[in-house]
Amino acid sequence: MTVGEANNDSKILVFSTDKISDPAIDMAGLLKLHYPPTVYTITIPCSSAIKPRWILYSFEQGFDGVFIAADGTDCPYGESCTEKTGLVVGATHQIMKDKGIDPARLKMAAICSVCSESFVKHVVSFNKYLSKSSN
Repeated sequence: MTVGEANNDSKILVFSTDKISDPAIDMAGLLKLHYPPTVYTITIPCSSAIKPRWILYSFEQGFDGVFIAADGTDCPYGESCTEKTGLVVGATHQIMKDKGIDPARLKMAAICSVCSESFVKHVVSFNKYLSKSSN
């Protein structure tokens, strides 16, 4: 039995951006803010570059949920990052529906470089939802 199973924590994959949301996630650890130990991050340059197939592959590999820590308007690669990421999420939600996967298993929120508490609130809330829906 793993730590996550013992605590009924869901396995969550976070797509995090190296210049914006990664510092917030790192700061959450430095501040000793607690979130499930079953949260894993993958660093990417810009959230709008995420591909629906990456998200679907995450579910195939056993993740209960995918959280996109989007750049928002702070993205160094373009101001339309949030809109582009939103389109990726919308398209992926439709694919998930078509495949019989609950679209609520994919969440997105803008996480700025100092939004550690916001990040923790999002993943804790997401974990609670996923844990309830899996029972």
